[in-house]
Amino acid sequence: MGRNMRKTEEKFGMVLLRNLAGALAIVWMCVIFAFSAQTKEESGAVSESFTYHMVSSTRSFFHLDLSDARVKEIADTIEGLVRKAAHMAEYGFLAVLLYIWIGQWEMSFLRRGGTAVGATAVYAATDEFHQLFVAGRSGRFSDVCIDSAGALAGVVVFALIVRIVHNIKRTSKA
Repeated sequence: MGRNMRKTEEKFGMVLLRNLAGALAIVWMCVIFAFSAQTKEESGAVSESFTYHMVSSTRSFFHLDLSDARVKEIADTIEGLVRKAAHMAEYGFLAVLLYIWIGQWEMSFLRRGGTAVGATAVYAATDEFHQLFVAGRSGRFSDVCIDSAGALAGVVVFALIVRIVHNIKRTSKA
């Protein structure tokens, strides 16, 4: 196969990957919207259950001698932190998908990263606004800041991983 044909196929593959990332970003926004549409009680039950199972699994994995009451106490203590970490992760993932999708347009890393983080922050703000209309929920500026920090962290970590992979590939070819 000729060199030009291979480059054309690689470029086509990247266009497909980037457009897939754009489509997945839209799907992920719908998932976030669905979570935000849960009432306070529904959302709290999901978080409590997840945190309890996480602590319980840790107890089993490390063979810790913890009673169910102690597991519940630990889970209740860390639930808020787990919730905020989950928010950061879901918005970090969204920002990475947007970063990949935006890559089809020629721009610097800072502009591309800034656009992905900015778009994610705008979505986080609209999500908090949406929560004003959900029973028992409230829209908080602090949550927009947490979500935006997750977006920034996601893009930075992703870009670092991409750079490391490129350096490894370049080193192995030399």
